[in-house]
Amino acid sequence: MPRRLRLILLVLSGLVLTAVFVIVIALDVLLQPDRFTAMLQAQARAAGLELNLASPATPTLFPRPALDLYGITLSAQDANMPILLAARGRLALPWRTLFGGPTAITQLQIDAPRVDLDALEAWLTALPALPEGAPPNIPRIDTGVSIERGSVVRGNQLLLDNVALETGSLVSGQTFPLRMSATTATGMPLLLVLSGTPRIQGNALQLDNIALHLSQGSSLELQLSGNAHWHVQADAAAKLSGTLNQAKAGLYSVSLALTPADQNNPLLLALKLDGPNNHADLHLPPLELVHWWSQLGNGQGSQLTLPPGSGHLQAEKIETGDISIEGFTLQAGDNVPAATSAAAAPTTKPAASKNP
Repeated sequence: MPRRLRLILLVLSGLVLTAVFVIVIALDVLLQPDRFTAMLQAQARAAGLELNLASPATPTLFPRPALDLYGITLSAQDANMPILLAARGRLALPWRTLFGGPTAITQLQIDAPRVDLDALEAWLTALPALPEGAPPNIPRIDTGVSIERGSVVRGNQLLLDNVALETGSLVSGQTFPLRMSATTATGMPLLLVLSGTPRIQGNALQLDNIALHLSQGSSLELQLSGNAHWHVQADAAAKLSGTLNQAKAGLYSVSLALTPADQNNPLLLALKLDGPNNHADLHLPPLELVHWWSQLGNGQGSQLTLPPGSGHLQAEKIETGDISIEGFTLQAGDNVPAATSAAAAPTTKPAASKNP
């Protein structure tokens, strides 16, 4: 190789290395990773959470300005069990941020997060109630959240795997889209598609034009639409209706109505389902139902009880796992007739009753 050409290549190589070095320094100066990390940690602390990173945030420029986060841990303050663990995250930033613009995040991307429901429920339970008359707070998401290869666990028990989540903007008065796919612990695929328009009206949160699609493989598909309203704690109301299509059972009409709690009654969910050979008209207290469900996995539970609620359920066949029940009838509440005989005829449908 001629000497002149070698010199030109050496000079070009030196210029490239210098340019790379200058870009790296400029990125750190312009993006100021510390200010974004401090902003995220301050927002987490305001919600009673602690955000920690295994290493400082790393700025990148291509394909767009961003900060890479590694070893993400999100925990409730003074808690031993983290709510979320993630190997890697990325904060996508607007180009104006490079030139001294406001500290803004256009998208949050999280890779392989692990969410623990026990830790999440403990944090939610410990949250203080909103002051009387205070408006609810809708967290703003300018562009959206993207999650890949996530998992949801309860302690050491895997509930959902291969979780992928995509959301659009979450802004009051604008339609908010959400799409989530996952697989259950047994490998069954799940798909959730949700959209709605959140609005702040006085000191209440209104969610209009709700459209919900939930499917479990090819065996079950639920479609619901309606509106919801939330003021504070158990002061909530909702009306949703639609269809439930179960491959082995047929098409059902479904309606859900949530009525707020008052001085004499708890928050109550009315569920009506009508389809071929299956009918349900149930009134369930959601908060008590959640507590009952959480006690099922408690090894210290002394006795298995029926879930709280009242109403009537008639099902020709119920299948869950390896268990199959035919001709099932359930009546619960104060008006359940007393059993006339301990030994019923073989053609009589079994009945279970519970007095709250």
